Amino acid sequence: MSDRKLLNPKELHAAPGFTHVVTAPGAGLAFLSGQVALDANFAIVGGDDLGEQTKAAMRNVKTALDSIGASWEDVYRRTIYTLQPTQYETITAAIEEVQGSSDHPAQTIVGVTGLAMDGLLIEIETTVVLPG
Repeated sequence: MSDRKLLNPKELHAAPGFTHVVTAPGAGLAFLSGQVALDANFAIVGGDDLGEQTKAAMRNVKTALDSIGASWEDVYRRTIYTLQPTQYETITAAIEEVQGSSDHPAQTIVGVTGLAMDGLLIEIETTVVLPG
């Protein structure tokens, strides 16, 4: 029997067709769906500024982490999908500002031609080792 738990923190935008956080407590893992620069009302945060969108997406990652009692130190893998993959310095600076640290998990940046909504520039998904 699976011990999978599906969570959609109320502070995040609705999740049509997916779940924001899936935990597998028996395995000690959690998987956070790609977080984008959307507020709870589905409005894009940060306009066409990659740095601001990255900060907004990372704040959404933090909300998802908080929902499972995890922190930045519990993130072991991060995959970034972006329309601007060569702007990794902008992305890194924004990530470090939000997480308050220059410590990074294993990471891949993937250049894409589009995301779920026009106007989105970045999406960040993570794999978490559950604390405790």
